[in-house]
Amino acid sequence: MRRFVTVGLILVGIGVVGGAVAKDDPFSRPPAGRWNAFSAEDREAFADARIAALRAGLRLSPEQEKLWPPVEAAIRDLGRLRREQRAARAERGRMVDDAPAAIRAMADAATARGEALRKLADASAPLYATLDPDQKRRALVLARPMRGEGRGGWRHHRHGPGEGR
Repeated sequence: MRRFVTVGLILVGIGVVGGAVAKDDPFSRPPAGRWNAFSAEDREAFADARIAALRAGLRLSPEQEKLWPPVEAAIRDLGRLRREQRAARAERGRMVDDAPAAIRAMADAATARGEALRKLADASAPLYATLDPDQKRRALVLARPMRGEGRGGWRHHRHGPGEGR
């Protein structure tokens, strides 16, 4: 029993020291919700890594590989649109003086996002039709981090598939 208490205290001590060191570590993850703490180059590298992980995890056959380029292009276009919209929102700031203009800007952004999502659906349909059940299951899991960073994004879902909130 004494050994377990000693080991527990050592682990707690390591956790406290590790936490203190991590605060000064430039490679540690920024606080939650601080996506802006990364440079544009960092965000682009993360997007490349997510796309590469999706492709690698699918283990596409040579025939399926031929269907991949339009899917990747549509994913990149959607990411580019998100970045542009985020920059436009930051530049525009809060439009408290002109509520109709703010609503119009939100509608325009939603329309553009809807069009980009439709292009992704159209581009991915031929590839998805060739995936076996294992590839489809992996695709669902591997594509989760691509859903966005904001409220309603993948980090905010606490329930498993098919469960309500």
